[in-house]
Amino acid sequence: MSTPSLEQVNAALATVNDPEIKRPITEIGMVDTVDITDGGAVTVRLLLTVAGCPMKDTLTRDVTAAVSKVAGVTGVTVDMGVMDADQRAKLQETLRGGHAQREIPFAKPGSLTKVYAIASGKGGVGKSSMTANLAIALAKQGLKVGVVDADIYGHSIPAMLGVADSRPTQVEDLIMPVPTPSGVSVISVGMLKPRRDQVIAWRGPMLDRALVQMLADVYWGDLDVLLLDLPPGTGDIAISLGQHLPNAEVVVITTPQEAAAEVAERAGTMASMMHQRVVGVVENMSWMELPDGSRIEPFGSGGGQRVADTLSQRFGYEVKLLGQIPLDPSLREGGDAGKPVVEADPTSAGAQAITQVADALSGRGRGLAGMQLGLTPSSKF
Repeated sequence: MSTPSLEQVNAALATVNDPEIKRPITEIGMVDTVDITDGGAVTVRLLLTVAGCPMKDTLTRDVTAAVSKVAGVTGVTVDMGVMDADQRAKLQETLRGGHAQREIPFAKPGSLTKVYAIASGKGGVGKSSMTANLAIALAKQGLKVGVVDADIYGHSIPAMLGVADSRPTQVEDLIMPVPTPSGVSVISVGMLKPRRDQVIAWRGPMLDRALVQMLADVYWGDLDVLLLDLPPGTGDIAISLGQHLPNAEVVVITTPQEAAAEVAERAGTMASMMHQRVVGVVENMSWMELPDGSRIEPFGSGGGQRVADTLSQRFGYEVKLLGQIPLDPSLREGGDAGKPVVEADPTSAGAQAITQVADALSGRGRGLAGMQLGLTPSSKF
């Protein structure tokens, strides 16, 4: 059996992506040295971004599996080192595409990422549950999905996605989003606090800074979809989002009753005032199915359609009712357990209804059509 070449081993290493950065480890300077003995034993030394990298075991497993497939390899050993300051700075520059200053990639004219802000007029309508489940439903379609938990005071997305106690890895001043078991990447202000139980008491400028940090200082990579879980109402974060991401589209969450529908209309109107398009309405807790198969409507009916109709008339374009989600105990149970119902029980009525909403959003495509490109003519004809 012939001894494997360095080129063959490097080609195998190029198939291994860093779990957080989602790029080949050979491309981002993580492979320090590769040693091959005459007997085919390979030792790979990797450089971690930080000493306590939470993905160390995953990298060891993936590198071992990839290199073991090379003909002639008789064994694989993976050693770990840590990048020095210069290497981390070089990695940061690579990830930023050579740009040193902060910028929000999703605000750039050429961005192909679909950005959906999940909004509601009031709390308690299931906005965060909808965000978490929609993210997983979209990821199950093969899309690269990121979630920003922008509900600064009521951040609950990490717990719902099963990463409540996780902390992001930092490369200089660049932050890696936390990967979840479902493949969705997430960042939340809750992950940036020293303690999970610490209370955040911020006002306008601090809230704006936090939103910009989660958008500009986080390396998201090439996402297909970014979901933002907004605080309820029409406050500082909604205004900041309109200023920093004018091309974001808004999905309004409501429940059927009159009181919720009325305030949901205000959330949609706020988005329009910030020149954002409302793409649809989701009615949550629409009905409850009883053991005998019959249905009751504990919160009334018609609120979601009313919001969609009112906003359509107000804006002059069609705002669709994207779906009606039943009041399903498994929705709550999945969120509490850190495994949303779309993943835990995909055949349930709630999961199927949410998947239909995800289908409607993903079917809108990914491209520049209808987006403002920020182009200015250089001369007059």
